[in-house]
Amino acid sequence: MDKKDKKILLSIARESIKSSITNTPGEHIQIETTSPSLIKKSGAFVTLKSHGKLRGCIGRMDSNIPLYKLVSEMAVSAAKEDPRFNQIQLSELEDLEIDISVLTPLQKIDDPLDFELGRHGIYIKKAFSTGCFLPQVATENGWTKEEFLSQCCSMKAGLSPDAWKSKNIDIYIFTSEMISEKTNKNS
Repeated sequence: MDKKDKKILLSIARESIKSSITNTPGEHIQIETTSPSLIKKSGAFVTLKSHGKLRGCIGRMDSNIPLYKLVSEMAVSAAKEDPRFNQIQLSELEDLEIDISVLTPLQKIDDPLDFELGRHGIYIKKAFSTGCFLPQVATENGWTKEEFLSQCCSMKAGLSPDAWKSKNIDIYIFTSEMISEKTNKNS
């Protein structure tokens, strides 16, 4: 994805959050729908931080709508619907940092340790329990592969920490392209 498309996605996310918080229609953002990067259908997560601390993170592993629309929806959901946090307030908007992770399709792995820390995210599924961690979560926390899997099982999927060792669990990996306001501010 080129710099222009990344800036457009970040603008869409910020404007969507602002419009949602203020209950006003968003400014019309010109979308160049000819850009394959913006209209492709893929999963995406929007992560919100305030003063370096997590304030919301919501996403979908895949999507049947164009990426720019999904980013808008996930930005609003991260700001208002992440059950771990209170809704983002207008007073927080100026200091809010937005990161967008555009996901590759899921790839099932047979060996739970057959992934690269910091490069792959994981999606764990057992019956109706699911959990997901983006690739950067492992490196941000300094986790080993085993800790990454255990934390995803217990913190995200509501399973026992060693559930990843079970034969009746499905583990998928994916990569993501990170789009961050921090790295795109001066470009």
